[in-house]
Amino acid sequence: MIYTVTFNPAIDYLIHTDEMKLGDVNRSKYDEMYFGGKGINVSIVLNELGIKSKALGFVAGFTGDAIERGITEMGIDTKFVHLKNGNSRINVKIKAGEETEINGQGPEIDKSELEQLFYKTDRLEDGDTLILAGSIPGSLPSDVYEKILDRIKEKEVRVVVDARNDLLLNVLKYNPFLIKPNNYELEEIFGLKLTSKEEIVECANKLQNLGAKNVLVSMAGDGALLLDEKGKIHQCGVCEGTVKNSVGAGDSMVAGFVAGLIEGDYDYALKLGTACGGATAFSNGLGKRDDIYRLLETLL
Repeated sequence: MIYTVTFNPAIDYLIHTDEMKLGDVNRSKYDEMYFGGKGINVSIVLNELGIKSKALGFVAGFTGDAIERGITEMGIDTKFVHLKNGNSRINVKIKAGEETEINGQGPEIDKSELEQLFYKTDRLEDGDTLILAGSIPGSLPSDVYEKILDRIKEKEVRVVVDARNDLLLNVLKYNPFLIKPNNYELEEIFGLKLTSKEEIVECANKLQNLGAKNVLVSMAGDGALLLDEKGKIHQCGVCEGTVKNSVGAGDSMVAGFVAGLIEGDYDYALKLGTACGGATAFSNGLGKRDDIYRLLETLL
């Protein structure tokens, strides 16, 4: 079974307007709502590909109820911890030429509620896949990823981590199966300006030396690159289309890659991941099955 963890789920409220005037009344042309958070995004795209997962994390209040109900109605199994206080966050994304985001803080999570999540991840079994994705709320300890992985380190669980900076670096000692930084995140980690494929591969190799087995690097308009556990480099170009959306493309790539490994080898997984990322980038929401496989055909 595949498990995704989203520590701070959200309702993404997208407002489309011709222009945004600060200090004035602005009216939307139309608006949309999506249930999000990086792990939830992965579960939604996996579901589009016909692969079941269980969504773990924390929800609170009426917004948390809406998130849980919404993704359950999509056919995704949820095992959320329900918080006693607060509300799950709402992220406002204004699309008016340029894209502006205002992300909510999210609810407080106490120690007993965190222990409930640990109890759920402790139930993972050999052969399961665990996907840890995104930032963590300020009320959680900064080493919460490490705590989860330390508790399951004796099990044969395939761990995928999509996080930034220390949150990523500090779990490499647990030898995650896959990590997915983008090229800008590599620059943040190593304090470099990366200008070539060779430099990106060198950084990916350093992350492998620190413990990662496979390093998947998304590079926006330059496609994606995988340095696999045997040291082989796999590359894939970008799909052709008009970019409409920057939210969830990386999560979609993770979902496609994980799904691709169920069906084929690393080359196929990289192509399916790229197609999933492209389908999301070319849509207002997360990519849909028909769009994903149409783009995949162009890459095969």
